[in-house]
Amino acid sequence: MGTAAFAQNSWTPTEQIKTYPITGSSGIELYRSIGERGPQAGVQAVAHTTFKLTWRRDYRPKADGACVLATARPNLTIIYTWPKAPAKLPSDVAASWQRFISGVEKHERVHGQHILDMVKKIEAYSVGLRAEDDPKCQKVRAVLQQRLGELSNEQRQRGRDFDRDELSNGGAVHQLILALVNGP
Repeated sequence: MGTAAFAQNSWTPTEQIKTYPITGSSGIELYRSIGERGPQAGVQAVAHTTFKLTWRRDYRPKADGACVLATARPNLTIIYTWPKAPAKLPSDVAASWQRFISGVEKHERVHGQHILDMVKKIEAYSVGLRAEDDPKCQKVRAVLQQRLGELSNEQRQRGRDFDRDELSNGGAVHQLILALVNGP
């Protein structure tokens, strides 16, 4: 079974930004509110990135009994969720909040890039995938499903590793949290 040497790349992902309201007028109050209202992502989180992914695939049985996955076009929506602070904050708290939320958004967009990388790998693997003696295109689907699981697990591990580094002592997100909590 082989794959095409290149992916089609004739699509672009969409993104959706969701927010959840928090309250407070100081950095520590804002962070406490995040703890009370933030998304659950296995643990209580400040922010979270997820996705919706569907595919349009064209499986083509061949005259020789093989099956080829001729096209695989993804429809990807990357969904970001992060906190939204009150509109009227004291100016020093507002400046501290802006640094914090900008860093959080930057962090979450790395997760979004990890998702996009995974989808591109799936597409590259999929297009041209061939299975011999597969007139009903069942073998090629099974091979594809196995690889999808591997790529999904790889993306999840990449995200866990990234979070571990960013949230560990001295990591970028850890520093953002400390600056917000210890600031005005």
